[in-house]
Amino acid sequence: MVTYVANADDYKQKYDNQLSSYQAAKENEDNAKTQLNNTIEEKDRDTEKLGEQIASLEEQIKKLKSDLTTAGIDRDDANRKVNNWAAIVMDFSKTMENYEKLTKDALKERDLKEAELIKQDKELKDTTAALMENMAIVKQLQEGSKRLLEEKTELQNKLDQYLRQYGKAIAEPMPVTAIQEAVSLAPPTKDIDLNGSITEVDLKNLLAEISIGTADGVKEGMRFHLTRGDNFICDIVILDVWPEKAVGWIELLQEDQPQNQPKIDDKVSTNL
Repeated sequence: MVTYVANADDYKQKYDNQLSSYQAAKENEDNAKTQLNNTIEEKDRDTEKLGEQIASLEEQIKKLKSDLTTAGIDRDDANRKVNNWAAIVMDFSKTMENYEKLTKDALKERDLKEAELIKQDKELKDTTAALMENMAIVKQLQEGSKRLLEEKTELQNKLDQYLRQYGKAIAEPMPVTAIQEAVSLAPPTKDIDLNGSITEVDLKNLLAEISIGTADGVKEGMRFHLTRGDNFICDIVILDVWPEKAVGWIELLQEDQPQNQPKIDDKVSTNL
């Protein structure tokens, strides 16, 4: 009996101990399951969050790739533009070099032309001065010739009167003006038909300038007739000729008719 009771007590204590252990294990299992569930939930949240981050990063990578492609295209366009601008700048530089060269050549040619014009102007002034001096000398010679002709005529008239007393006569002397015209008569130019106009008149020195020259066939010694409408004004005998103009001596001028003096724009021609 005592042995039974003792064994029964031992079994009960063992049972209680096993029960306590079981309950503790059960509680630990429940806690472990709860902790596992919490861990799984947390893992799922982290996984979802990580998936969202991965998706966001993939979107960013996709956008960066697109931006990289666009940047590459922009870079290529920029390189092409740079190359085009480099070619344009090079062409512009060459154009400026050519322009500078042309400008220098033009300035050099202008300086040469100016020097030539200055030289020609000096020669023209010297020639004009010499011509005016020669014209003055010619005028003095003509005046002297006129006086000599007048003296000759006077002597001829006296000789004629003297001879008439003895019943003799000589040929009637030619008038002084006719003799002067005959002496100064220039060679005829009927075979040449040249026409021009008066551009300058110097009545004091009996000189006139016409609008045509050697380029038109004018030569020294040619005689031009100056007319105004149907009226004859005078003759011009060419003394000096340039390519586009000529200067001549005024002859057969009607000094007693001032309205018939030669004027600028009057017409001149070799044939009446």
